[in-house]
Amino acid sequence: MRILGMAVLAVLIGSYEGQIAPVVPLLLKDLHMSLSTYGMVSASATVVGALASIAGGRLTDTLGRVRLLIPLMLLTTVCCVLMTAVHSPTQLLLTRIALSVIDGMALAGTAPLVRDFSPRMGRAQAFGFWTWGPVGANFLAAAIASATLPVFHDSWRSQFIIMGAVSLVASLVIAFNIADLSPQLRARVQQTEQQALTTTGRSAPPRARDLLSHRNIWAHIIGIALWLVLYLTLSLYGPIMLGQSFGLSASTAAGIMSVFWVLNLLTVVVSGRISDRLQLRKPICVGGTLAAAAATGYLLSLMGRQDVSHLHLMITGALLGGALGVSYGPWMANFSENAEDIDPRLQGSAWGLFGFTSKSVAVLALFAVPRVVEHGSWHLWMVIAFCCMMLFLPAALFFHGPWRRPSAVSAPVLAPASGTGTAD
Repeated sequence: MRILGMAVLAVLIGSYEGQIAPVVPLLLKDLHMSLSTYGMVSASATVVGALASIAGGRLTDTLGRVRLLIPLMLLTTVCCVLMTAVHSPTQLLLTRIALSVIDGMALAGTAPLVRDFSPRMGRAQAFGFWTWGPVGANFLAAAIASATLPVFHDSWRSQFIIMGAVSLVASLVIAFNIADLSPQLRARVQQTEQQALTTTGRSAPPRARDLLSHRNIWAHIIGIALWLVLYLTLSLYGPIMLGQSFGLSASTAAGIMSVFWVLNLLTVVVSGRISDRLQLRKPICVGGTLAAAAATGYLLSLMGRQDVSHLHLMITGALLGGALGVSYGPWMANFSENAEDIDPRLQGSAWGLFGFTSKSVAVLALFAVPRVVEHGSWHLWMVIAFCCMMLFLPAALFFHGPWRRPSAVSAPVLAPASGTGTAD
């Protein structure tokens, strides 16, 4: 549990360092940038980060998770401090590229680390806690911005000073408390995996391209790419969308978005626990997606109205965030298990592929959203995001795993190993 906690903290800090959404309105004004220019800057940095995720995922399978994570996390703290020296779009681009490369490679090892320390009977809940990283980063950034921007006279640079300080302290805590599997336990895992591979006739070295020869992996990648359009829209543009659609200040919009992420943090763990108890993944992620689509449809009916109260927006956003949280943990467990069934040695590669996919969708959003909004409206883009989420449902039909709980679930019994090796 301590190792899992450190993995969650690592992805929380890594994701928090990349959060810029709460200060986008202030950043655009200070650097004299249009929303389209900001989108191109962020998209360019994200493209590089997506490629770094692929490389980082492969490296975690060969070098080890922690050996790559710790030094890179300390480097991201430096990037946060460099953000305070930005005075032009070009400087912003260079700084964001550096952060995206380091973050992309560092965070590629956190999901495989969670898998290493979580058996399938508890994997959805473990990944639910893992999602506290990216989701908690959204909440943390929005809450801190809402509380501190008025104190620092709406200076966006203040947020990166705070970010750098928090990141440095957290990185040191992680460095002294995280670990890979112990040599004894790693040997047991490798022996078990090798026995499974020999039994199924797979003795060749692991190849990342083997994942892409399976239809269910393609279904996962395409499905989650469609699902993430809405999620990343809210993550990247939530405060500015609320501000422009409902006439809110930057701090008020950030406060409303922080409420959105609170229920998401709760439901992602609760749904993971239920998924583990039932040993069902697909029905829960599909049910959560349907609920999120309903909440999105209701939000669409409110957009453009100036008489909507802050409380009304908070409740609507919380319901949407909660529904998204229901889907995410079970999907991650299902993806991990489907990849593990293909070759257990390729978890890092599988999650590197996921990182590449999520960053590619972010690039699409960063390029497309400003143009759709400038030539149409936020309402139009949210309709597009709603349609993408609905397309996740047919993709889920191709995921491997049961739709109904088996009448009797028997847990495998592992023989005790000699020795008492610990994770650290």
